[in-house]
Amino acid sequence: MREFLAVYLKGFSMGAADVVPGVSGATIALIVGIYDRMIRAITAIDPRRLRPALRAHDPEARASLRTELERMDLAFLIVLGLGVASAIVVLSRVMHGAATTYPVPTYGFFFGLIAASAVVLYGQVERWTPARIGVSLVAIAIAFTVTGITAGDVSHGPVIVFVAGAIAICAMVLPGVSGAFFLLVLGQYEYLTGVLSTFVDGVIGLLNGNALEPVIEAGAVVAIFGAGAVIGLFTMAHAVGYALDRYRAATLAFLVSLMVGALRLPYREVTTNLGETAYGTPSVAVVAALVGAGAVLLVDWYTDDLEY
Repeated sequence: MREFLAVYLKGFSMGAADVVPGVSGATIALIVGIYDRMIRAITAIDPRRLRPALRAHDPEARASLRTELERMDLAFLIVLGLGVASAIVVLSRVMHGAATTYPVPTYGFFFGLIAASAVVLYGQVERWTPARIGVSLVAIAIAFTVTGITAGDVSHGPVIVFVAGAIAICAMVLPGVSGAFFLLVLGQYEYLTGVLSTFVDGVIGLLNGNALEPVIEAGAVVAIFGAGAVIGLFTMAHAVGYALDRYRAATLAFLVSLMVGALRLPYREVTTNLGETAYGTPSVAVVAALVGAGAVLLVDWYTDDLEY
């Protein structure tokens, strides 16, 4: 139980990081010492090896299933996943409230986080070739364009929510890559944190006799996002991981340059909300950005000797 509690708390810290754009849950996994075990467990999952579950009445099948579950380290993944999920449920409400009520300091903080993260990660590209520079420029252009599109009335339909889940899950396996950042770029961050808060409120409201309809409506969106995350975990995350193995520098340059191009989004949110509240001054935005950048640089200093 002590081991499970430790794993749960480490998962909670990962989930807390995943809620904040510019901070990677995988980086936290490195810090707390479970990254290698998590990757081994994820890559060991093979649904075909669970066929003995169809013959649960057979003692040999049950023994075989138990062996497979231990090989996949499924208990570890479940406890870790519960920690991540509970942190997201608890902190998404806080982040949604901050982004909607205090947009200038919140997005100023996000700007600092993302900008400092880009600087730190660019330092991991050992040698810049014309091809890598070209890839970076393309990525910056893509992110700049996409954030311009998501500035309008972006769709929150099932397809985009599913895709957002598939992309955001990459943060669970790629240190330095933030899932919340990609949600921000896709224009889904405020929407999904709000939906999750509505879903949790609805579930709690059921205990007080409130209507079931809000739970079903918000729960459907949460389920679609979760389905996208599961699919993404075994497809997109593995594909990006493969690209990092084969073309590490170019892939890293592309991912980091997406962050640079996407700085357009928090900058726009800050400038358009200046003067809205007492906390909506340029000085507040600058201080928040410096705090965000300082937090990233502190984590980078602490994790400088860790192998990515």
